[in-house]
Amino acid sequence: MEGESVQKITPFLWFESQAEEAMNYYVSAFNDARVVSVRRYPDEGLEGPMQGFEGKVLTGVFELEGQRFMALDGGPHFKFNPAVSFFVNRRTEAEVEEQFHKLAEGGSVLMPLQEYPFSKRYGWLRDRYGVSWQVIVGDGPQIIVPSWMFVGDYFGMAEGAVGFYTSVFMNSAIDVLARYEEGEGDEVGRIKYASFKLEGQLFSAMESGHPHQFAPNGAVSMYVDCETQEEVDYYWERLAEGGDENARQCGWLRDKYGFSWQIIPSALPRLMSDPDKGKAGRVMRAMLGMKKIDIRGLERAYDGE
Repeated sequence: MEGESVQKITPFLWFESQAEEAMNYYVSAFNDARVVSVRRYPDEGLEGPMQGFEGKVLTGVFELEGQRFMALDGGPHFKFNPAVSFFVNRRTEAEVEEQFHKLAEGGSVLMPLQEYPFSKRYGWLRDRYGVSWQVIVGDGPQIIVPSWMFVGDYFGMAEGAVGFYTSVFMNSAIDVLARYEEGEGDEVGRIKYASFKLEGQLFSAMESGHPHQFAPNGAVSMYVDCETQEEVDYYWERLAEGGDENARQCGWLRDKYGFSWQIIPSALPRLMSDPDKGKAGRVMRAMLGMKKIDIRGLERAYDGE
């Protein structure tokens, strides 16, 4: 990945053991798509909960229509659900049809592909791996847009969350806050749809007071790429405010709205990619013992101190 521009915030997908298969499937389902890199667990020497993952995907990077994603094989700890989905903007109804059917193959339909008051053609689906996609006629500057859904205990928090996230990240702005109105089937004034930028990247949010049988979990997290320890400290402290203290490990945290983030220094993947398996293994073991990532601690492990 040297020499390539890096997204500040990258959606990160947690698979039980199908990350490589899923990456190849997504690349086949989009026009402008590629697998960028795959880093694997060591072939031997894994201990504890990592035993059995030898050769599996530790970090996979792939791009779909200019949007970078990451993925790993992590075991059966999290299951995908619609708390996080991805809008796919296509310019014509025919393109929406084609994209929807590609992604729906082997999956299930959450909202049928048809005309709605907000779009001439739209559908919401869960693909064969459980990841949710909303395919819609649109011509915005970003084809794929991550979207957070606030339901259940988090209903009513969407506006606060959008304000919070835009206060944490630089180059941020709220573009749209569309509210439910009378007769639209949900509580008047709550957020029907929000569009906002974080670090210049588009995100969206919605909320619903109807009963839904899902809540945010770590199946989809947002990976924040950091250059320095100061940057790690800043994002860790800000995003962890009021969040779940029991859901903090290996650079992961869960914020006060239930959504997961990874605050990762660029030093971590660099050190773990060292061809010297002893050095890379020591770095991995050090990382597994951390909550917030400590770059100096990684470097000491790398050097065998």
